[in-house]
Amino acid sequence: MANRLAAETSPYLLQHADNPVDWWPWSPEAFEEARRRDVPVLLSVGYSSCHWCHVMAHESFEDGATAEYLNAHYVSVKVDREERPDVDAVYMEAVQAATGHGGWPMTVFLTPEGEPFYFGTYFPPEPRHGLPSFRQVLEGVRAAWTDRREEVAEVAGRIVADLAGRSIGYGGDGGGDAPRPPRPEELGAALLGLTRDFDARHGGFGGAPKFPPSMVLEFLLRHHARTGSEGALQMAEATCEAMARGGLYDQLGGGFARYSVDASWTVPHFEKMLYDNALLCRVYAHLWRATGSERARRVALETADFMVRELRTPQGAFASALDADSDDGTGRHREGAYYVWTPAELREVLGEEDARLAAAHFGVTEEGTFEEGASVLRLPDADGPADAGRIESVRSRLLAARSGRPRPGRDDKAVAAWNGLAIAALAETGAYFDRPDLVEAATAAADLLVAVHLDTGGRLVRTSRDGAAGSGAGVLEDYGDVAEGFLALYSVTGESCWLELAGILLDTVLRRFTADDGTLYDTADDAERLIRRPQDPTDNAAPSGWTAAAAALLSYAAHTGSSRHREAAERALGVVTALAPRVPRFIGWGLAAAEAALDGPREIAVVGPAGDPATTVLHRTA
Repeated sequence: MANRLAAETSPYLLQHADNPVDWWPWSPEAFEEARRRDVPVLLSVGYSSCHWCHVMAHESFEDGATAEYLNAHYVSVKVDREERPDVDAVYMEAVQAATGHGGWPMTVFLTPEGEPFYFGTYFPPEPRHGLPSFRQVLEGVRAAWTDRREEVAEVAGRIVADLAGRSIGYGGDGGGDAPRPPRPEELGAALLGLTRDFDARHGGFGGAPKFPPSMVLEFLLRHHARTGSEGALQMAEATCEAMARGGLYDQLGGGFARYSVDASWTVPHFEKMLYDNALLCRVYAHLWRATGSERARRVALETADFMVRELRTPQGAFASALDADSDDGTGRHREGAYYVWTPAELREVLGEEDARLAAAHFGVTEEGTFEEGASVLRLPDADGPADAGRIESVRSRLLAARSGRPRPGRDDKAVAAWNGLAIAALAETGAYFDRPDLVEAATAAADLLVAVHLDTGGRLVRTSRDGAAGSGAGVLEDYGDVAEGFLALYSVTGESCWLELAGILLDTVLRRFTADDGTLYDTADDAERLIRRPQDPTDNAAPSGWTAAAAALLSYAAHTGSSRHREAAERALGVVTALAPRVPRFIGWGLAAAEAALDGPREIAVVGPAGDPATTVLHRTA
């Protein structure tokens, strides 16, 4: 029988609707049930395209004996981190503080008051690699809850107090003065820090696993535009080149995977996220604008086409993600099965001669670069093909053959923030490369957000699915990123409604998410109260709500001349002043916004007859 999750709309929750675990969605009723039964809460947080979430679900949550034990001794709550980023953020902060690392699936044990007291991520069904089994964890937590309740309460109280002490009160640049945006010297210090972390051999920053640094690349391109720094441009170019030629990029269908498991961009973790592709599409379009690179142009357009082809929903929004796993044709679900190739598979599709060409061009070997002798397609030859026409024929035939394989699952919920990023990317890419169809796709997504996600009071809901709004309230990143998308669409189309709607969203940011001193919070002042009001200015996989709001406020001020919005943006950028010299890799969007604050706004007068194409320009301000 289906459990309570069958009534939810989240694809991730629906994946667990047939588990024998008696799951509850996040709700006051779940915690009331834990109080009534006097049992702890097991909180399990993940998302639909998470490989290890699938693994733990199969090993533990689909297991009858494990489910029986859980149902007897716990109230089990399942959360989609993409639907409730506030819940995820609060408890992930606790996990990272207690263990020094985090990840998904996130496994947290709570009191019926929502206070965490024991943490982990993935737990295997049997002890291995130094990890206890999930059953051992369940039994140990139950014993502590039953026999050492005072100790549990003490630990939980200590953790909640520690989290409360982590809230950011505004000191801006660390002193008593009003917060201010970074000056040129602080942005220079950020560039120096990035130079120290730069991987000169493979591009990117740091080692394995290596994530696409889209927001840092935006900063580097803007820094080059403002200062002429060749070092900033070289790091951006080298990183974009390495990612585009590596396995991180889908050499047949376009679009980027979530991250590379190695330092050389060879083997990706194959899930494809909307936010990564929106951000990287924009980066490559901006790189083309700076350099005229043909590869940057091709990657920007192929990534835009991937989003429209693979992620667009029937309602005009963009789905959240494609799964990493798919059926390998034998009934087994394997990571990367849709994307990898063996020499034999090349020969089957292309014939002997073209298979040899494809193997050399895409780096496919008998040994393989992935599992079971398969290879991830990449472009190891920097010089490119001798016969571009023949390579394009090979590529199109392989893509057609791949389309016949079982496809990865798609999480088809629309997240407001990520759709905002996609709108900005598609609008600008369409304008740069004379692709009105991309601008039309951006406009359709914006129309959906207005019709389904935005109410008459200027409030957003976080998600929708099949054209119906979800129940979760929008968080700060939703307001910042959707406003960013609307402002980009206004810049491209000149339609004033998008400027007006961005202003409505940003007024909500100032009214509901901003403290008197300019400090920003991830949830509104009237949102559900958690053990802490979440607040994080650092960028992670996508711009933080804090930096997204700062950038959108700055852009809106440039369009309208509003000093109120400009001042709010500058106060918000005070946190970048403090973080830029110390952790530049984790404040890239804030650094990019700070570059815009230093460099603009610029005003250009274009004089000519109304309607003359020569007087129509793309208006970019931030």
